[in-house]
Amino acid sequence: MRILILHSRYLSGAASGENRVVEDEARLLREAGHHVSVFAPEPDASGVVGQLRAGTSAVWSRRASHAVERIVREGGVEVVHAHNLFPAVSPAALRSAVSAGAAVVITLHNYRLMCLPANLLRDARPCEDCVGHLPWRGVIHRCYRDSALGSAALAGSLGLHRGLRTFDLVTRYLAVSEFVRGKHVQAGIPADRVRVKPNFTWPVDRRSGPGDYFLFLGRLAHEKGADTLLGAWRLMGSSSLPLVVVGDGPDGDALRAAAPPGVEFRGPVPATDVPGMLAHARALLVPSRWYEAAPRSIIEAYAAGVPVLASDLGALPEAIVDGISGLPVTVDDPRAWAEAILGLDDEASSQMGAGAHRMWEERYSPERGLEGLEAAYRDAIAVGRRSRAG
Repeated sequence: MRILILHSRYLSGAASGENRVVEDEARLLREAGHHVSVFAPEPDASGVVGQLRAGTSAVWSRRASHAVERIVREGGVEVVHAHNLFPAVSPAALRSAVSAGAAVVITLHNYRLMCLPANLLRDARPCEDCVGHLPWRGVIHRCYRDSALGSAALAGSLGLHRGLRTFDLVTRYLAVSEFVRGKHVQAGIPADRVRVKPNFTWPVDRRSGPGDYFLFLGRLAHEKGADTLLGAWRLMGSSSLPLVVVGDGPDGDALRAAAPPGVEFRGPVPATDVPGMLAHARALLVPSRWYEAAPRSIIEAYAAGVPVLASDLGALPEAIVDGISGLPVTVDDPRAWAEAILGLDDEASSQMGAGAHRMWEERYSPERGLEGLEAAYRDAIAVGRRSRAG
């Protein structure tokens, strides 16, 4: 197949899970013999002029639209697979793809098509005010990066392209989890156009033994819930293995100042160092208090044979088979987290680690990832041909 991947790259580079998914899927498809082109511009939002350009581009990027039409026509592209559209690509590029003869697929990594910050989170709490509506409430609250201009541009783009029925041109939506699928169906996308296609991760060396510490990987911000873990370690005292916290963020200084004994902060690390850290972890801890869509860290842990303890919120419970690959834990409850952590002895960790690796093989391996992509593309191409014939 001839495939064009569209993605407005996040400026965080390799730290962005979406950027890495795009790179991994392009590599996976190429290694399988498909012809893959990638159009992945980076936005320039520096200064007032840059912000104005980014806002205009988010509504209708002529550059991206022209580039997509040219690539599709010249390369005989059969399917265009879009990831992040904002701000450097815009939904207008989807119109160009269809007019040039390609079918269109979009991966739903988050909640961007219904929520300006893409996370269904406001004031550190889950928020669904814009689900099923135009996101003007998000403009009032300056939800996109606390910017009135940015929020208005993004809301304007979504409103314009809903009015133009641009998103009706999308043949298939690929949600990264059932929870994400459900929210988009609730927001109005027809259920038969949204299927679940989980992300995948590459194989890594499996953990040897039950692990020497518990591991938190993530941004040190309120919604990620690291403070819940600090509360659990205060309750456990010296009766638990250490907690290693990897990452940084706006709450970093406060968390470090409040940390009890047994908690070590490592700061951010390159993505290439994560497998080595997982190789010695008793479990990965994901205490988020927002609607996580499909954390990449979970499938990386499974690939390494490491169980996961995660909040019972959002898409996290569906990523865990209770007692087999890990444990769901009550969100925002340090005592529940302490009990779960203390219960994960050597035997339980080893058994759940084996179950975690089986889940990676069955759901999240490159083989499963390729099968999901190829099936979605074949379906989209067939639907597109029937639509043009009719």
